[in-house]
Amino acid sequence: MLSNGGPIDADVFRLFRLWRIARKARMKSKLFLALLFLALGLFALKTIIPARAEPASDAQIKRGQYLVGRVAMCGECHSPRNDKGEYDRSQWLQGELIDYKPVHPMPFAAVAPGIAGLPSFATDEQAMKFMETGTNALGKRAMPPMPQFRFNHEDAVAVVAYLRSLKR
Repeated sequence: MLSNGGPIDADVFRLFRLWRIARKARMKSKLFLALLFLALGLFALKTIIPARAEPASDAQIKRGQYLVGRVAMCGECHSPRNDKGEYDRSQWLQGELIDYKPVHPMPFAAVAPGIAGLPSFATDEQAMKFMETGTNALGKRAMPPMPQFRFNHEDAVAVVAYLRSLKR
């Protein structure tokens, strides 16, 4: 598996270096375990508890609204429609059953989950990685028919800002 050189990779590298230094110094096992647990605890806190991001600007939210509605067209799958075939704006991006299937058998999502408020992503960084690389925090791609987007960083920030601004 190739590394993308992100902050988590750097932390894992630091933990490995700590282990190597402790081995070379022949640290007593109890002291080494205490340091290792402390380092692992800090690593867990850093990855689980997201840093507070700066509030999104109105311009970012408007740009994100444009990208979601007019470029990526997320509502096509993630929003229900009424009897006339129009979007149900009261349920905008709240998720919907996918009413079409591929001709040939293949992995294919039956439901487009709700993306208003980004409930599937614990942090903005995870959501931006998904928008920029097409992969989730585990390095897996979304199941078809979800496209693997490759937004630039500024557009990914705008999309995340807009989606976070919506009610779940």
